[in-house]
Amino acid sequence: MLLISIPKAQQKLAANIKALRLAQGLTQEGLAERADVSLPTLRKFEQKGVLSLLSFVKLCMALGCLEKVLEATAVSQPQFSSIDDVLKGQKAATPKRGWKK
Repeated sequence: MLLISIPKAQQKLAANIKALRLAQGLTQEGLAERADVSLPTLRKFEQKGVLSLLSFVKLCMALGCLEKVLEATAVSQPQFSSIDDVLKGQKAATPKRGWKK
């Protein structure tokens, strides 16, 4: 598990999106139009890392990285090295809901 603060994670995501934009030769105006996100919203995101989830998804889709984001947030399947590992893994059922705190 990577220990990173939320503001640093936001800044890193913004920097990654900006790098993708520049690698594809897009201006802020071009990406904002292509993603159907307002230019001030994109500028604020690139400067401060603040953005709604909907706008983030739109930007990822426009830049062609949405599949990678979805894969990165998917629940990973356990890797088994023997039949014993498979049998041990079967007894833990996946919860359908989270716990209330």
